[in-house]
This record gives sequence, structure tokens and C-alpha cells, in this order.
Amino acid sequence: MTHSVLLAEDDRPIRTALERALTLEGYRVTAVADGIQALAAAHRERPDVILLDVMMPGIDGLQVCQVLRAEQDRTPVLMLTARVETADRIAGLDAGADDYVVKPFEVEEVFARIRALLRRTAEPPARAGADGTGPGDPGEGHDARAAESGVVEAADLRIDGPSRRAWRGARELELTRTEFELLELLVRNAGIVLDHSTIYDRIWGYDFGPGSKNLAVYVGYLRRKVDVPGSRPLIHTVRGVGYVLRED
Repeated sequence: MTHSVLLAEDDRPIRTALERALTLEGYRVTAVADGIQALAAAHRERPDVILLDVMMPGIDGLQVCQVLRAEQDRTPVLMLTARVETADRIAGLDAGADDYVVKPFEVEEVFARIRALLRRTAEPPARAGADGTGPGDPGEGHDARAAESGVVEAADLRIDGPSRRAWRGARELELTRTEFELLELLVRNAGIVLDHSTIYDRIWGYDFGPGSKNLAVYVGYLRRKVDVPGSRPLIHTVRGVGYVLRED
């Protein structure tokens, strides 16, 4: 199956090089130079994945993503950004982006991230079995409870997989696609320390290596929504290993 990619990048050399590389990789590419054209193309062509440069004239990539999400368009969005600060990356996630890559980048990394986004779109989330352990989960013995309905609970967190909704206590959490999948993975393995490689493989389908801050940014942003002031922290860092969801 040939997947379609919408590429919005105002830098002509980068746009041309990416368009050529993606086409050679087998994608059907629509390349545009600004946010207005990107929105028009997204509405007209319904691409399988969208690559958005953050800094574009007129409507920038963040605004394009915000408009699409406001329209309930869940097409996977990969941000292309020259900004390396955590706050800038968080801004992209807050706008509804699913992932980001920092310039300058290797085209193979872009390919890997696109493949991961497409896999996540095509494959339904893994459902837990009777013992609460989903296919391929790292271990057993955690305290999460999985019902036939697809609802999983740990501590005062509740995850409804089929509807992709999550609550802490009575408060519903507003999560992006990636945040939901990360929280669901942690809840399904409550009490188990998941290492970086396992999380990268389960969420992105690709290990971006020890130098990547991608996971740390997502965990930090997820904490801001789950571990609000006044509540017990549930998402914990195990230095040098990974992350775990548990009540201390």
C-alpha cells in the first residue's frame, strides 16, 4: 500500500530534498511552502501523515496543527523544528503533534518516525488478557486490573482503551495520542520498571538511542497532566533505567 505524506516546509532546499527522498522511499508526496497551503492540502487530500515545519510564514506549523485538531482531524503529525529547548518541544506536543524531529536531521530518522506513526495508526492498541498482561508486555505481577471492556485501572487512574479516554479520580485527562499510549503502557505495567528501550519500542516502534530526549519530554509533559499539585505523584523516574507508575 502506498501511503501519502503532506510535507509543509518553507525552506526550499529542505523541502525539495525531503520530497525527493520520501518519493524514492515509496511515499506519495504533496509538498507545500506555508501553513495556508498545508491546511488546504490536508482538507483536500486527507494524507496518511503530515510533516510540518514549525517556523513558516503566515500560519506556522503549530497553528496548522491546532486547527486540524480543533476540527477533530487525528492525522498523525510529525513536527520539523530547529528549536531545541524543551519548552519549544512541549509547545508542539501541546498543539497536538504526535512526534517531532530536530533539525538538522538524518533522513533515515524521519523515515523511522513516519513508519512508527503509520504503524500506530494502522494497529489497534493491544488489549490486556485475563491476567492483565497484554501481548508483548514486559512482565507479570503488576496491580493493574483489566476488564473485558478494555478499561484498565491502577491507583486512581482509569484508562478506557476503546474510547481512548483517561481519568485520574473524577478528572478526565486531555491527552494527545502519544501521551495516551504512554500512560496506557505505564498503567498496564503498574509497579514494573520499564526501561527506555522497551518504551521506545512499544510507543514509537524504534529506539532513538541514549542521546535522544524525546521520551523525557513526553514523560515530563504527561506528568504535568497526571501528577498535578496536591495529588500523589504516580510516574517515577528510575535513574539510568527508565520509568514506573506506582504509589509510593
